[in-house]
Amino acid sequence: MTLKVEVQHTGDVAVVNCAGRIVRGDAACNLKTAVMSQRGARIVVLDLSDVEMVDGGGLGMLVFLRRWTSERGMQMKLVNPSHLVRELLERTQLTRIFDISSVEDALVILGCEHHMREQFRYAMAS
Repeated sequence: MTLKVEVQHTGDVAVVNCAGRIVRGDAACNLKTAVMSQRGARIVVLDLSDVEMVDGGGLGMLVFLRRWTSERGMQMKLVNPSHLVRELLERTQLTRIFDISSVEDALVILGCEHHMREQFRYAMAS
């Protein structure tokens, strides 16, 4: 399965819903394009709920995007990674640099609990 990326906006928050595999090549490039097009956002949330796998190229892209957003005064948050993806982030010690949250935690942190919860429910139901 290739990576499917959809972006939703709520004020200055961009939610990038990812589904499939974040791997070297087109998938990583598609994610890069989606995130880098969110220049007006204060926070970029990568919803990893439906990500099945991340390879070394995908991890490298996540690190690049975290640095890219940080250099522009933006925050990047990873939300709801699968057990497999979370375990990979822990084994590679990338949990030290990424802000990783559950959906509920991210909604509270973002201060838009009610509105964003509806968007996440809609996105997850699709």
